[in-house]
Amino acid sequence: MAVTREVEPWSTLLEAGRADARLVRQAYEGAREGDLVGLPQDLHPQLRGALEQAGFDGLYAHQAQAYELAAQGPFVVTTGTASGKSLCFNLPALDTLLRDARARALYLYPTKALAQDQARAINALGLTKRVRPAIYDGDTPREQRGALRKRANVILTNPDMLHVGILPNHGAWGDLFANLAVVVIDEAHVYRGVFGSHVANVLRRLRRIAAAYGTAPRFLLASATVANPVELAERLTGLEDVALVDRDGAPRSRRHIAIWNPPLIDKALGSRRSALGEAADLVRELVVGGARTICFVKSRRGVELVARMVSMALTEEAPELADAVAPYRAGYTPQQRRELEARLVSGELRAVITTDALELGIDIGALDAAVCVTFPGTVASLRQMWGRAGRRGRGLAVYVAGEDALDQFFCRHPDEFLDRPVEAAILEFENEQIHLAHLECAAHEGPLEPQRDAAFLGPRVRAHAEALVSNGVLRETRGQFVLRHPQDYPAARVSLRSASPERVTIVDVDSGEMLGTVEGARACSTVHDGAAYLHMGKAYEVRELDLDAQRALVAGFDGDWYTQPKEETDTWIERLLDRRETLGVTLSLGRVEVTQQVTAFQRKRLPDHEVLDLQALDLPPTTFATQALWFELGEELVGDLAPYELLGALHAVEHAQIAVLPLIAMCDRWDIGGLSTNAHGQTLRPTIFVYDGHPGGVGIARMGFRVFETLVEDAWRLIGECPCADGCPSCIQSPKCGNLNEPLAKAGALEVLARMRAQG
Repeated sequence: MAVTREVEPWSTLLEAGRADARLVRQAYEGAREGDLVGLPQDLHPQLRGALEQAGFDGLYAHQAQAYELAAQGPFVVTTGTASGKSLCFNLPALDTLLRDARARALYLYPTKALAQDQARAINALGLTKRVRPAIYDGDTPREQRGALRKRANVILTNPDMLHVGILPNHGAWGDLFANLAVVVIDEAHVYRGVFGSHVANVLRRLRRIAAAYGTAPRFLLASATVANPVELAERLTGLEDVALVDRDGAPRSRRHIAIWNPPLIDKALGSRRSALGEAADLVRELVVGGARTICFVKSRRGVELVARMVSMALTEEAPELADAVAPYRAGYTPQQRRELEARLVSGELRAVITTDALELGIDIGALDAAVCVTFPGTVASLRQMWGRAGRRGRGLAVYVAGEDALDQFFCRHPDEFLDRPVEAAILEFENEQIHLAHLECAAHEGPLEPQRDAAFLGPRVRAHAEALVSNGVLRETRGQFVLRHPQDYPAARVSLRSASPERVTIVDVDSGEMLGTVEGARACSTVHDGAAYLHMGKAYEVRELDLDAQRALVAGFDGDWYTQPKEETDTWIERLLDRRETLGVTLSLGRVEVTQQVTAFQRKRLPDHEVLDLQALDLPPTTFATQALWFELGEELVGDLAPYELLGALHAVEHAQIAVLPLIAMCDRWDIGGLSTNAHGQTLRPTIFVYDGHPGGVGIARMGFRVFETLVEDAWRLIGECPCADGCPSCIQSPKCGNLNEPLAKAGALEVLARMRAQG
């Protein structure tokens, strides 16, 4: 008797993609059975009973391992999406709370939605008499906060609230700190770069305050897969000997993976159909085919556009499904978020279009398909997104490429892309500007004593405290450093998303509403007069940038254009940190001062990027110190190139290296800056600089220095394999180039890189 196999709802879609070559590669991840073990014998009886009541008759192997390790010290668990990581830290945390009525636990989440989800999961166990979770975030009514502190023994919050609300007011939280037994840090991979550098300082301040109250809580971390989970956990917390749990014992559905490239519209220019339009078509077909789908888009505006395109298409084709598609992004009210999450879990929504707000571990039910529009920045993040697909024993994971250099590089090397290891998460907690800001916050929380506090705040406490004395922020008295102005509240001035303390406020002139802020160092390039500014999917035009008042006034507009600044950049080498000879160049790592001046901006039409006009600006230069790698090229590499051709070749090499560096450093292209010159004022030779785009640096350039040979190889392949004639957005053109992508020489760049490779 013949066995009929159920046809997957995306079979027709994939067949169409194969026929017209949009489907450039497909692969499969096989199903896997779970590795189950029994519940631990020493689990508290009430917790065991609650688990059995909830249907748990055993644990996955990694959950059992985490429970055992928690008794010995800190751990980090790094297993796949939907592998039950929450139970890894919930079991030891709840067991502790049940055994000690005075014990307290603190759970940290990067988003409000995750905290809400975890509170629901804890409450569902029915241990409410002994385990009393409460959420403390910006949505918590002020009048409820006092009662919450007294009643709850599990506080679920986020790093921002810990930084600005809890630590500076630790006296009001004395019961929490005096009995703090467990600190849970979920989604630890999110804490990298500038944000991670800030959070690492917040966690060190947390350990310092806990010690002042006589406690040393256990830190339990959970992360998506990264290349360096133990290093990340130790750099975040300042602890040593963090144990690793990485043997995933959870079952896995069979997953179909598809790499999808929108069709070429103009081969000479290298332009392709919009990735957003292509994704909208894919989501529409999946919804009509009965697949519950999640679609990830980088920008809030992109989320709204794709959701609108899908709904409009469904209104024509299947009107009964038009309301079953919704966008989900930051900026919604708490009630709107809760309603959308409930509709997802219930299955009422067939598709949700989202930013990375739903990439993390929110329990939104099982989904059939996950569509990721353009490369999200890291392989680790992409696999998190793909991990959402897998219901009824099967799933479809789609990556829709854009015309950006990295996207097209992956489409030319799909097998290498699929096999590519996840990246390392990097952070620099002692970034000078970030560390100084947090030492000021720590001094507000209690006098700094360098000999004692070095164990928590790092070995540079004394040096940086003395710098703050010189700046008039602290004063030294009897071996302690205290705030010069005790009534000051420094935490309110420190944003965890910015390396620079200076902020420019963005105000809507029509409503008077404050829309947000931007780093002072980036204000001239992002909110200059005439700039297009996006906020929550709405476009605004900057009417006035007032740098003295640190304010940008904006007004809504409906134009179909965007802006790109033209800026002049200069670098000055301040200190050499490392140097080596490789690939025929002198490669250096060090501290540099970057000076940038925005001189004009282009307006470009949205659909086709056509330049509409160029408008001059009169703005002052901005300067910041950061880390950079730079390499000097000798006569044997560039001697026969004419000056203008050489400048175009160096510029193209710089762009290509910045395009591929995120593959190594787990960062975004916009976190990196660069400069190329025929003859730098200090090296006196043709030189290319690649630097951290954030003041002080967060380790990106250091990582590039370490793997420079890979950087050169990837840049050579990126340019050489692109089919365009003279350079395009898929190889050497950059969306963030301050020189508006002039001059660029594709052939010259290939020649320079080929000669470097020959020296290897």
